[in-house]
Amino acid sequence: MNNFVKIFDTTLRDGEQAPGCSMNEEEKVKVALQLEKLGVDIIEAGFPIASEGDFNSVKLIANQIKNCEVAGLCRANLKDIDRAWDAIKQAVNPRIHTFIATSDIHLDYKLKKTKDEVLEIIGQSVRHAAKYTSNVEFSCEDATRSDIDFLCSAISVAIQSGATTINIPDTVGYTIPSEFAKMISSIREGVAGIDKVTISVHCHNDLGLAVANSLAAIHEGARQVECTINGLGERAGNASLEEIVMALKVRNDLNPFDTAINTKNIYPCSKLVSSVTGVNVQPNKAIVGANAFAHEAGIHQDGVLKQRNTYEIMEAEEVGIPSNYIVLGKHSGRHAFRDRLNEFGYSLSSDKFEIAFKKFKELCDKKKYVFDEDIEALINEEFVRSGNYYQLISLYCSSGTDEKPSAKLSLSIDGKEVNVNEFGDGPIDSVFRSICKAVELNPKLNSYNVASVTSGMDAQAEVSVIINESSHTARGKGSSTDVIVASAKAFINALNNLRWRKLHPKIASPKGI
Repeated sequence: MNNFVKIFDTTLRDGEQAPGCSMNEEEKVKVALQLEKLGVDIIEAGFPIASEGDFNSVKLIANQIKNCEVAGLCRANLKDIDRAWDAIKQAVNPRIHTFIATSDIHLDYKLKKTKDEVLEIIGQSVRHAAKYTSNVEFSCEDATRSDIDFLCSAISVAIQSGATTINIPDTVGYTIPSEFAKMISSIREGVAGIDKVTISVHCHNDLGLAVANSLAAIHEGARQVECTINGLGERAGNASLEEIVMALKVRNDLNPFDTAINTKNIYPCSKLVSSVTGVNVQPNKAIVGANAFAHEAGIHQDGVLKQRNTYEIMEAEEVGIPSNYIVLGKHSGRHAFRDRLNEFGYSLSSDKFEIAFKKFKELCDKKKYVFDEDIEALINEEFVRSGNYYQLISLYCSSGTDEKPSAKLSLSIDGKEVNVNEFGDGPIDSVFRSICKAVELNPKLNSYNVASVTSGMDAQAEVSVIINESSHTARGKGSSTDVIVASAKAFINALNNLRWRKLHPKIASPKGI
């Protein structure tokens, strides 16, 4: 058996199913192109039957991606499979990924079908998919809570019907490494023809064991791992791509397996996914968190300065995190600025580059030091998030111990300037009230968070908000050296996203594996 492990990225499908993480077509394509640059083997682009928007985004990705397989997920029924194929058929290497549950609890309460009926469905659906392509993956939803004998029967039927990849999902994050390893071993021993197909695993993180379970399965013969950037996904998320890949690389002595991942693109990919979803990476997140390569304790600092590997088991540069923090300033030219953008994975057209360069110079005049994170925040704010129906023109706030907070702002609404002023309980509240007055909307503010993306007294603030109106939820981010301006940008960004969601209502996705 070879020691190469395929990386199947499902950020655009399972990751997007996390509450509030829906992406529009433009954002999905941007993430897919970055995943291709990262070197994943398979991109699961979406659930084509879920909505017209999902279908279109999968089709766009299938048409643009050249160096990865592109998969479309579908339930085990002919209509789903036909729709998935229509979306991915123009891909260089398309894959149909179909699934049905195999656990008793799912059969009894969700499917309301007998085991024989499920076996019949598996055979019929996989045979139908195999008429379109020889690249067919079959998943046994809730495999880790399934009867092992029935699970083996389901896998056998799928293989006999034409499946070339068999996925064993831990759909609810229930298993533990020793148990999961035994299950994979039992499948390899109990299913005829299993050696002719690729065994895949898809682990959820409800007990915090998704990566550990995935590694245990690899040791027992799994050669494909399904995972997401930043561990994004439903409930507690999925196995984290960056953690699996770096566990294999850093501890290759005990995990003698290889992947095709260009690890230097991990951090740029993480930042992009965080930006388009509006979900911040927790500071202590392994590999890509802000504190992953930070040392505050004096003993640790002393050790690292004397010999880096005293407290670091990998170098930040290995995953694409710059080792130098102060990289550009007001004397830097266009060439240096473009090189830094290329390192981050951003490719801007000439006109957008000039806008970004002008913004960069403006930031340099405000800050003594400009950090890599400052530049990323600037680019993410200006270009990554789509939608400019609402745009901030100018903002003035007043507040004090003896003064009622107020805000006066100018907003561009579809190209028309609107001027408003409003009082509030504080400067941020007055800004948000002014914006709501200008756009004639009154969404509920569900969440408001401020983080410093750089260090120092002149640090750039990044504000994240979540708003809700009429069952539509949207996230927004904004950054500035002025936290009030950053808050206004974030709120307006969220309103643009809210407007997009209203114009493109997303049909509730059938829950996948």
